[in-house]
Amino acid sequence: MKTQNNAALVSGVSALVLAMAATPTLASETSFRLSTGLEYITGTYGGTEDIEELYVPLTFNMNSSRIGLSVSVPYLSIRAPTGTVTDGQTVPGAGDVATESGLGDITANMTIYDVYYNANLDFALDVTGAVKLGTAEFDKGLGTGENDYSLYLDGYKWFEGFTLLGSVGYRWRGEPAGVDLNDVLVASLGGSWPAGESSTLGIMFDYRESALEGLDDIQELTVFGSVELNEHWYLQLYGFAGFTDSSSDWGGGFTITTDVRRAPSRENF
Repeated sequence: MKTQNNAALVSGVSALVLAMAATPTLASETSFRLSTGLEYITGTYGGTEDIEELYVPLTFNMNSSRIGLSVSVPYLSIRAPTGTVTDGQTVPGAGDVATESGLGDITANMTIYDVYYNANLDFALDVTGAVKLGTAEFDKGLGTGENDYSLYLDGYKWFEGFTLLGSVGYRWRGEPAGVDLNDVLVASLGGSWPAGESSTLGIMFDYRESALEGLDDIQELTVFGSVELNEHWYLQLYGFAGFTDSSSDWGGGFTITTDVRRAPSRENF
């Protein structure tokens, strides 16, 4: 399941996060943004019952010329067979179908921009460190109840009218009682391009090793679009589909963002 790692933290809306680097223009001041949205996910994950997830985050972002900080506090609702393991990997449960909801896992990340930047090659590398706090209740099936830690290297190559986007990282998983979760490799590859003066379109392929022995790795394709509604408001829409039993069947959502304080930025919504 995509719970709180793709949509809220890195990949899922990883495509949207990476798309913010669609231009190499650097910020000269600090900007602050608030965003919220909604994501719906469904899949059987190799079982017979649909598992449905509704994810609603409230996110605060700060960006300067060299550092970006983000904290997300989500509401989460999951309809699944009892006994299902969530938080990035799902095992079909054998119990009755039930709906549980509440606080999801709070996530935070810090990105150092332009760890490597070559103007002649139009190429840049960023480094991101992320933590997922185990604030979602394990007993309700909303999460593992344990902290996860991740480190990512994100690359951008600018062409005329197109930006090639790539990311590779590693996630160290906390292990709840009775569940053996492996640390995993994660990666994304795709691109974005302008669609008018204030819009961007893009596509990303996301891969993540299975955290549980014997299950398929997660593979999903995300398409997205973003538009600047006016000087201070931005809208992002996205949809995705999975290709393995461990992946979601399909899902989608939107994010709306507003400037608390706006500054010139490398971001291009």
